[in-house]
Amino acid sequence: MKDNKTSGLFTGAITRRQAIRYGAIAFSGLALQGFFPLSAKPAVKRSKAKSIIQIWMWGGPSHLDTFDPKPEAGYDYCGPFNKPIETNVKGIRINELLTLTAKQADKFSIIRSMTHESGGHETAAYIVQTGWRPGDGLVHPCVGAVVSLKKGYGKGYKSLVPPYIVVTNPQGRFSEAGFLGSKYKPFATGGDPNKTPFAVEGIVTPGITEQRQINRRELLSKLDVYRQSMQGNSLIDMLNDYEAQAYDLILGNSGKVFDLSTEDQKLKDMYGKSTFGQSCLLARRLVEAGVPYVTINYGGWDTHKSNFETMRNKLPEFDKGFSTLLQDLSERGLLDSTIIWCGGEFGRTPKIAWEAPWNGGRHHYPQVFSTVVAGGSFKSGEVIGSSNSTGTEVADHPVHPETLISIIYEKLGIEPDSTLRNPQGTETSIVQSNDNNKNYDSIKKLL
Repeated sequence: MKDNKTSGLFTGAITRRQAIRYGAIAFSGLALQGFFPLSAKPAVKRSKAKSIIQIWMWGGPSHLDTFDPKPEAGYDYCGPFNKPIETNVKGIRINELLTLTAKQADKFSIIRSMTHESGGHETAAYIVQTGWRPGDGLVHPCVGAVVSLKKGYGKGYKSLVPPYIVVTNPQGRFSEAGFLGSKYKPFATGGDPNKTPFAVEGIVTPGITEQRQINRRELLSKLDVYRQSMQGNSLIDMLNDYEAQAYDLILGNSGKVFDLSTEDQKLKDMYGKSTFGQSCLLARRLVEAGVPYVTINYGGWDTHKSNFETMRNKLPEFDKGFSTLLQDLSERGLLDSTIIWCGGEFGRTPKIAWEAPWNGGRHHYPQVFSTVVAGGSFKSGEVIGSSNSTGTEVADHPVHPETLISIIYEKLGIEPDSTLRNPQGTETSIVQSNDNNKNYDSIKKLL
């Protein structure tokens, strides 16, 4: 459905990081065991989608200031953003600062009726990222960890680049891997892709040239007399193989996916000379290289104070990166095989807190918020659901996180009712089954 008067737009284990960092020492063999496949139940449905780029707008962006503007609600709700603009899809409006995104509206759809019941960052993030409510005695894995298993290691993933990557900092609000364990935690790049060099943690060391790293490896090999004396030992041979893989990631072709210096400068400028913009460019490179799941951890949306000052900085930055990512993926023929999932853990209060100390802030609001989806086999140029005239309640077609996640899994060819073996020795479904999912079929038809 298209826009109407009440809806607008915007609408104890060793980790892989340690493996890379210490790949040149004997422990690397144990550390890199996470790069080898684990058997898993194969997906049974064919799907166009091969990868996901999740833009995690940590803190929760305001739906009224982004995808669901409400100028008719009055100043206490819309504030200074009272002139939403039309997009290239008739009847869909968007925040006035998202001029570039407005030109790409035919490539994505907006869900304006997302909802759940938790107003705390940690619990809300867990619900939105896993499709589970807490309280059953288990810590469930997020979508990225499940995809890492089902589309990565469980499918014989061979690349040295991990199948689940977070750019740039760990999310830190929940346990991404849950009961699957540390093997399925994301590799967080660290660094800043807007800087040269992009210092990917454990792969690129600032101030250390590639030749110097090669020299260090050669010196270490000469000094390791014990390993030389143990050639032919199966354990030592295995460690040598793992070390070679670690160095291939650091010095070989695999790690070059993180090198943005080879990209056309004009395209880099289109993405925006910001950490977020260049993170979007990196995400495109990663899915182009076959990485199944990439999260851009994009913080700064927790605007309890001075919301509008923050939005005037954040929205143009988001606009460049997001719009160019859509266009770039589309032009390269990658959008059909790449799902983009963009949103935060909740929305923000529709009524503005003008009083001190908030000075025009917005607080946590899980009752209704917006999420954008694109690519894969998602429909485009659509608005799904709506909020009421002030953005305070879902008006129609409520969409709970577990419903959206189930649809995402299905579009990836992962059965949403498939199960995982948990530490209690029983099988647990990858998405919670409850009354919130009863409208699954009707929402799936809209998406």
